[in-house]
Amino acid sequence: MKYLGIDYGSKRVGIAVSDLGGRFALPKKVIRNGGSAAAMAALVVEIVALAAEEKVSEIVMGESKDFSGNENPIMAAAKAFALELRTATGMPVHMEPEFMTSHQAERTQHELGGSREMLDASAAAVILQSFLDRERDDADLGE
Repeated sequence: MKYLGIDYGSKRVGIAVSDLGGRFALPKKVIRNGGSAAAMAALVVEIVALAAEEKVSEIVMGESKDFSGNENPIMAAAKAFALELRTATGMPVHMEPEFMTSHQAERTQHELGGSREMLDASAAAVILQSFLDRERDDADLGE
């Protein structure tokens, strides 16, 4: 099964995809987000097309919380976006807890000599990889 990972932000949305076996995540692209209802609609259309092109079966989005475990302000828009994606694709949209993913992605980009333009896509890959690893661990435990 193939997955699409999303790091939703008010200005940029990072996209990652998994391999066909759902074992590893790779940064794919960064899409600009205008934050308006029209921008969200356009973003949904672009991601639906990308999901079809990549032949993904499920979507994983980052769930942003602060150090106390409370939702960050971006989560209201992210949840609305997840609902729009679920409706438009008919696919499950999983929320994966994210913590310091942008920092992890920035460190990885720096170490590998990657570009800052792909930082949000790398954060999406970190989120997706976390989900894939947890799913694999749960399957190994028989859950």
